[in-house]
Amino acid sequence: MSPRPFVLAAAVAVSSLSLPATADEAAFAACLAGLRGEAAAQGVRAETFDTYTAQLAPDMAVIGFLDAQPEFVTPIWDYLAALVDEERVSDGRAMLAQWKDVLAEVERRYGVDAETVVAVWGVESNYGRNFGSRPLLSSLSTLSCFGRRQSFFRGEFFTTLKIVQEGHVAPERLTGSWAGAFGHTQFMPSTFMRLAVDFDGDGRRDLVDSVPDALASTANFLKRAGWNSDLPWGFEVRLAAGAAPADAGRRNKRPVSEWAARGVERVDGRALPAAATPAGLLLPAGKDGPAFLVTRNFDALYSYNAAESYGLAIAHLSDRLRGGAPFAAPWPTDDPGLSRAERRELQQLLIARGHDIGEADGMIGARTRDALKLEQAKLGLEADGRAGQRALQALRAAAR
Repeated sequence: MSPRPFVLAAAVAVSSLSLPATADEAAFAACLAGLRGEAAAQGVRAETFDTYTAQLAPDMAVIGFLDAQPEFVTPIWDYLAALVDEERVSDGRAMLAQWKDVLAEVERRYGVDAETVVAVWGVESNYGRNFGSRPLLSSLSTLSCFGRRQSFFRGEFFTTLKIVQEGHVAPERLTGSWAGAFGHTQFMPSTFMRLAVDFDGDGRRDLVDSVPDALASTANFLKRAGWNSDLPWGFEVRLAAGAAPADAGRRNKRPVSEWAARGVERVDGRALPAAATPAGLLLPAGKDGPAFLVTRNFDALYSYNAAESYGLAIAHLSDRLRGGAPFAAPWPTDDPGLSRAERRELQQLLIARGHDIGEADGMIGARTRDALKLEQAKLGLEADGRAGQRALQALRAAAR
């Protein structure tokens, strides 16, 4: 629903902003004063607006994040390597067991299977471990006054004030990504207002401190997005030799029988769905990488955060939680991505070589990339700061 995974690592510097801090603050204060009446028209009481904006200051760093969404700037093999790794699969299976009864009732009410709901949870917040650290009111008020899409973010800002006003979540608990998504399954404020549910029956819709509310709200989102419990999201396929997938694409759905007639078959050897089932051919890395037939259930996942790489991460994690295997076809790269454990190992190797990059947390930020560039140059590699298998193997060899 907003760019979350790797967002800190993907953030870009905003030192090119021309206004000094004092000018930013003055402009921000004037902007907030101008928004008071508009907020009132959207249902925000004057006392709510005044109370929760009185101490706000602009967070100008968020402006730089607008054009750095990792779903669109990260190679898909890097994106998926860290989002669907053995740690996340193992943790997800533990969550399936811990919340078994809640998930069973969620599936009964909304028709979305437990593995899909938990996969969203895992990708969005690593099962509640990573909510994001930016106060929503600061981020959204800043984006309401500076940068692109101010009208959109003003709507989210006013809605956040209404969430507080209605008592669903305390303002100090509303922290999240730079764009305003929050909670276990990272709803944007407007999505919260439309689709969040009070599943635990305490009178509040709370995606921060109520796992049942978060899981049920996610299932409600997917149901409303068109989820069909009788369909898979899709599956990996093998193309016929010499196939020319000019009409590939998630939106270009054709009956499965037509794809079968072209020689498309499942890589696991299982039968294709019913012949009339509409499916699109998804080639996220081109014809030389893994290929998938995807149904409208994939579109429901896509609607959660409009990026095909994101939808594929949830889809693949849900399969792994059911006991499925990694993708059969390799990605078309000679430098595959790193799992989170491997990213931490790479950072530990850089620290051992004398680099001050902070904690080995698996987040590849500017300090890690700068240190890696120096070591790549020493090791005879292209000094591009890319944390991939090639760099990790070279650092391992050097350590030995």
